Amino acid sequence: MSDTILVTGASGFVGAAVTRAALARGFKTRVLMRQGSNHANIAGLTVEPVEGDMRDADSMARAMSGTRYLFHVAADYRLWAKDPSEIERNNLEGARATMQAALKAGVERVVYTSSVAALKPGNGEAVDETSRHTPQSAIGAYKRSKLVTEREVERLVAEENLPAVIVAPSTPIGPRDIKPTPTGRIIVEAATGRMPAFVDTGLNLVHVEDVAEGHFLALEKGCIGQNYILGGADVSLEAMLAEIARLTGRKPPRIKLPRAPLFPLAYGAEALARLTGKEPMLTADALRMSRYHMFFSSAKASSELGYRARPYVEGLTDAIAWFRAHGYLS
Repeated sequence: MSDTILVTGASGFVGAAVTRAALARGFKTRVLMRQGSNHANIAGLTVEPVEGDMRDADSMARAMSGTRYLFHVAADYRLWAKDPSEIERNNLEGARATMQAALKAGVERVVYTSSVAALKPGNGEAVDETSRHTPQSAIGAYKRSKLVTEREVERLVAEENLPAVIVAPSTPIGPRDIKPTPTGRIIVEAATGRMPAFVDTGLNLVHVEDVAEGHFLALEKGCIGQNYILGGADVSLEAMLAEIARLTGRKPPRIKLPRAPLFPLAYGAEALARLTGKEPMLTADALRMSRYHMFFSSAKASSELGYRARPYVEGLTDAIAWFRAHGYLS
């Protein structure tokens, strides 16, 4: 079998970084693209595009033909949708069809991109891969979708010998956040001075290129069926916004808002979104999640894979530079 890698979700933020890392290693790289998807993140790259949809068994079978390794990065990454069940359905059915196609094609190894969204955050302390959500404890459709999809991949490993390693990126930041992601939107809003206040919460920030590197470490050194957090630095939202202000020559926001009065605003934003179809900047689920400091430990990936993450400020610097160069900050 040739050294062909298939990357699903290659046009997205993490998928594009994984694709570039594959090419840097000299792999023949095939990318699954949905009809009408934005090709900007892989423009000019020497890749083999295959049109298809991760939920469609036939297109996945075509894409998987002759593939040695699979990186299943594609996901419906939305924190809000008119029909929340659509997010769960897309991610679960997409992973199921993709993994079944990999089994039938005899793919040698799979790296499945899960998320720390499937893990239960602690009370301010960094948690590891053993801190598991249940469908009842996960807040919002996206977190539930990543949880149930991760469990399905684990089931296929145990029952059908799927040769899959699971990686769980924390909160990637950096260049080519084309959509942008919810965290990218925070960076853009803060960098343009449109975020005068904040709530008391925290994130684990990691450069997207370190996440991509972690995918290949998982391919090369990861144990089948194991999950590895690919994270970086635990940072309060207040500290993150202050760093963005420093990098952009602005004053950091000083107003710390209580959550309770924000819920009517979130409900109003969601009601407007149902009319316009545009994702709201503030959602009730996001406010509920913000009660937790989403801090995570990458100790397992560090000790077993040799994973390392650069300082998170480098990710912010690269993200701001990319957003500025592509007109997001004008």
